[in-house]
Amino acid sequence: MLRHVLDMIDLLDDPAVTGAAVADRLAAIGAADVKIDVTTVQGELGSTDFVRVVVPGTHGKLSGGAAPTLGIVGRLGGVGARPERIGFVSDGDGAVAALSAAEKLTVMARRGDRLAGDVIIGTHVCPDAPTEPHDPVPFMGSSVDMDQMNDHEVSPEMDAVLSIDTTKGNRIINHRGLALSPTVKEGYILRVSPDLVELLETVTGRPVVTYPVTTQDITPYGNELYHINSILQPAVATAAPVVGLAITAASAVPGCGTGASHETDIAEAARYAVEVGKAFTAGQAQFHDAAEFDRLVRLYGSMTRFQTLGADVG
Repeated sequence: MLRHVLDMIDLLDDPAVTGAAVADRLAAIGAADVKIDVTTVQGELGSTDFVRVVVPGTHGKLSGGAAPTLGIVGRLGGVGARPERIGFVSDGDGAVAALSAAEKLTVMARRGDRLAGDVIIGTHVCPDAPTEPHDPVPFMGSSVDMDQMNDHEVSPEMDAVLSIDTTKGNRIINHRGLALSPTVKEGYILRVSPDLVELLETVTGRPVVTYPVTTQDITPYGNELYHINSILQPAVATAAPVVGLAITAASAVPGCGTGASHETDIAEAARYAVEVGKAFTAGQAQFHDAAEFDRLVRLYGSMTRFQTLGADVG
């Protein structure tokens, strides 16, 4: 996996990189039935290329089977902040992890090592995204808005979503490596999945690190509330359970910082995404306890209002 990560960073660390370049690379090394789509979207502050990779499983819905579909989202503002910053920015780690996992899965498919269910990977490529102020360190902005990101990166076919994002611009997670969020579903913050904890400890060989998620974090951008970052924004666009896999640092690192990516940490995130894909699509790991969630809704009602911008009662 580290080789995939190194090659992907080298490809993305280019002021002229496009989604088409990523698609060409994946098509050249992967299986013929892996579908790769690139869509260029123009926003108020520029444009970005959304890349979507669909890797069919042996018993997935694409082949008429019933195995669940995993969504892997590489969440970011951009892989570069040119011309303000030269080079690959820390914020791009989520894209590298997701695309490296996609590359690994396409190679596995070509060799005959197919997962039980389909896996859909979505992210975007923008080498010249804007930056924006944020406490305690500056964030990367985006050429497109969050609704556009969710429209292109989250799809109804996904039965669960693993969202990977650099989460270093805070003083809450004082740990370098990976950290796992509680599961978020339809406005509820649920318990941290024991199955996903076990998988993460297996992949890293270390005790799991989790991080707090607040109600503000699971509401949509645009409501003028504080969000730790965009890692859980996919949860506002789907009824499927969403878990955020944070790539973290022991100190507060700006998302627009260059020279701040740790390739071995990204490789662990990508390996974890592949292992989650194996276990989840085979029915061996769950993102949440479905029966307990149903009881929560019966007892306390729907919380889907937290997936909306809410009502201004001021």
